[in-house]
Amino acid sequence: MMETKAENPVGLLTDQEYTPLITAFFELCHLKQLYRQGWLRGGVPRERCESIAEHSFGVAMLALWLAHARPELDADKVVRMALLHDLGEVYAGDIISSDGVSEGEKHRRESEAVRKILSRLPDGQGTIQLWDEFEAGVSPEARFLRQIDRLEMGLQAAVHQRQGLIAGNEFFDSARQALVEPDLFALLDEIQPAAQQSQRMKEKGDDQSVSF
Repeated sequence: MMETKAENPVGLLTDQEYTPLITAFFELCHLKQLYRQGWLRGGVPRERCESIAEHSFGVAMLALWLAHARPELDADKVVRMALLHDLGEVYAGDIISSDGVSEGEKHRRESEAVRKILSRLPDGQGTIQLWDEFEAGVSPEARFLRQIDRLEMGLQAAVHQRQGLIAGNEFFDSARQALVEPDLFALLDEIQPAAQQSQRMKEKGDDQSVSF
């Protein structure tokens, strides 16, 4: 069962017809209430667990800081994509690998949700296309952001590990598997060296990874 702090607040808009922007904002607010399920299942208590909105903020900030150092990328596009990338979870929920949902079905649910939210808004189709571009992972901006999405998870794992909330090894491993750019590897290695991670995993006999 998907754990949330409260029900989707859009269900509270029953007293009258509201403009599409108000409706979309109430829908968006559900990302502030939806826990990152991987952290919960990894042992982070509910009162300390971040929401999807908090994760999206972290991804957007990393995108802002890192994309501008890459002149070959449209940095503004990367940041806009970062703000949108988890919007489908408003209705689809935060589906993770252990849920047993196929990638195709996960994409279908999230795509349906994104279209439900954005199609009513000004330039909704253009924003939907940007989300589709991220999901396809074909453009340089999308490929870069997909790495940033996992890097954020790895860095958040370092925070939780130092707070004593998780062991962290499986989260670092999952993040590392998604990275391609050497400087992104360097950031993860700085906070959790690969050799240190490998040794800890051997000591714990833990060869599993977690996918958010």
